[in-house]
Amino acid sequence: MAESIKTAVNAFYAEYSAYPTDSSGKSFTNTTKDFLTLISTTTNTNGGNYRGIAFLEVPPKFTNSTDGLVTPTGFYSGGKQTNFSLAIDTNGTGMLTNKVGSSTYVVASSVAVWVVDPNSSNKPVGTFK
Repeated sequence: MAESIKTAVNAFYAEYSAYPTDSSGKSFTNTTKDFLTLISTTTNTNGGNYRGIAFLEVPPKFTNSTDGLVTPTGFYSGGKQTNFSLAIDTNGTGMLTNKVGSSTYVVASSVAVWVVDPNSSNKPVGTFK
């Protein structure tokens, strides 16, 4: 799913020459309900998706009504669902730096998507490696 989210964000950029933003104009840092609505529905005209393009089809197991686009139930012990994290290179440097737990990761990319590994709070699982 992380790769699909990354592809959707890049497709949004290709269509609009801008990355998706929240209602205040800031880049999304996780896959909130607003992000899910913006990137996956054809009826949304807010946040820059004025053409109403569905960039991402999301299976029901990756959604919940409160948080938006989340890990499937059971990914973490106890079945807790969490949002995917997003890093977007809005400066155009081609490099992203982010902390996961106490570890710092640098990757040559314009978009990275990950969740914290259920077995290690310092390790990302997804496109941010």
